[in-house]
Amino acid sequence: MLSTLVRAACFALVAAVALPAAAQQWPTKPVRLVVPFPPGGSTDPLARLLGIKLNESLGQQFIVENKPGASGSMGTAFAAKSPPDGYTFVVVFDTHAVNPTLIPNMPFDTAKDLAPVMLIGTAPMAIATNASKPYKTFGDVVKAAKAKPDSVTFGSIGNGSLGHLTMILVQQAAGVQLVHVPYKGGGPMTQDALGGQIELAIGSVAVISPHVKGGKLRAVAVTGDKRSQSMPEIPALAEQGFPGFSALAWWGVFAPAGTPQPIIDKLNAELQKALAAPDVRKTLTETLGMDIVAASPEATQKFLLAEMARWGKVVKDNGIKPD
Repeated sequence: MLSTLVRAACFALVAAVALPAAAQQWPTKPVRLVVPFPPGGSTDPLARLLGIKLNESLGQQFIVENKPGASGSMGTAFAAKSPPDGYTFVVVFDTHAVNPTLIPNMPFDTAKDLAPVMLIGTAPMAIATNASKPYKTFGDVVKAAKAKPDSVTFGSIGNGSLGHLTMILVQQAAGVQLVHVPYKGGGPMTQDALGGQIELAIGSVAVISPHVKGGKLRAVAVTGDKRSQSMPEIPALAEQGFPGFSALAWWGVFAPAGTPQPIIDKLNAELQKALAAPDVRKTLTETLGMDIVAASPEATQKFLLAEMARWGKVVKDNGIKPD
């Protein structure tokens, strides 16, 4: 019995010594970055940019694999069920915190089956209208909706999207009723906003900003508690009668649960270096309108759980169903 205990203790000691050594050598082969969305958008180019930087610093390929479907849940499920060996990670968008409540019978537990690596950054969304429309501020939208209920339409990238849920909270706070028009993505929504078929569109700053700068759309608000650094002239909702209001898009990296913590910590440190590079910061802040956070794994999990609680409540309270 004693010899068995001694052997077990020896094995544990060897494992404890070997794991940090393995983490120091990691990666020894290509690493997969799963993007649970199609090419384009914001998550795909973000993953590819970070993959290039990680390849440079770690000497191994970081291969982006697009596995789209079900608001990002299909690709994330693939990552959650992959071996927890440090060679599969998933780059998620804000739908990651909404899907657990919105999508019934998801094949993984968002809070338990994935290990946090990093909250990369956040960004406000923009609410915009065709330049020919009469709305100059969000206050004008509220006045029009109160004068004629159910007459003001707004587009989002789908039922249960963060834009849709944000507009629900805004309507409730303002005491108005708008008409939601869900789309299958930012492209078709933006085209209808440009064509004047919808009164308003809510989307990422990255999607809306080029058309505002081109003069075809007029932004009436951003959804953060402060102005966007890429659209500094546009007042936040918090400045327009919604004090303290904030709703942010976000991007993060997660690993299958059980991935060795030393590997997660090493990837977090390498991502910190990548995000500190001037060219990366310039791309993310100017193109995506992102505020870089570069959070620790612990802070990332805390953020995720808070987002799940907040938006899960909105989904449940308002009976939101997926498209």
